[in-house]
Amino acid sequence: MLKRTYDWCIDAADKPYALWIMAAVAFAESSFFPIPPDIMLLPMSLAQPKKAWWFATICTIASVTGGVLGYAIGALLYDSVGHWLITVYGLSDKVETFRASYAEWGAVIILLKGLTPIPYKLVTITSGFAGYNIWLFILCSIVARGGRFFVVAVLLNRYGDVIRAELEKRLGTWVAIGAVVLVLGFYIAFKLV
Repeated sequence: MLKRTYDWCIDAADKPYALWIMAAVAFAESSFFPIPPDIMLLPMSLAQPKKAWWFATICTIASVTGGVLGYAIGALLYDSVGHWLITVYGLSDKVETFRASYAEWGAVIILLKGLTPIPYKLVTITSGFAGYNIWLFILCSIVARGGRFFVVAVLLNRYGDVIRAELEKRLGTWVAIGAVVLVLGFYIAFKLV
């Protein structure tokens, strides 16, 4: 089943709708969706390594745009939607601590958490809730999210064939590692936020 899903993702990477799905996932992940856009970015970049830069650009734009939605949820709708999302992720008791740290470390928080597997929606909603400067938030988001997606683009553009061969040889292991990293990101978010 895992191999079939992988093959479907690789085959779907050439389809015209794949770019739209990847952009939608990147947008949603920055504001409310729990799955990172890497689930689309990686197979699409493996299938077409020469387009990895374009895919990273689309992911960055969509992610930052979704981050602005997350910011708006935190700034305008925190008492209803924002609080509900934070509660769904079990982080409601940590938001005030996170918010207080913005006064001193806002840009650093956005940059570091935007590069990690820590759920970025937590950063975007809290940035809006904390009233962090929207323009500085957007700039830091471009740097952090762009940095994350372009590292993938560089690696897959340059070493895509080698990575694809290794991935296909040990698909189960790499999917398990990816799942562990994702779960670890949520765990870190719960403990450090």
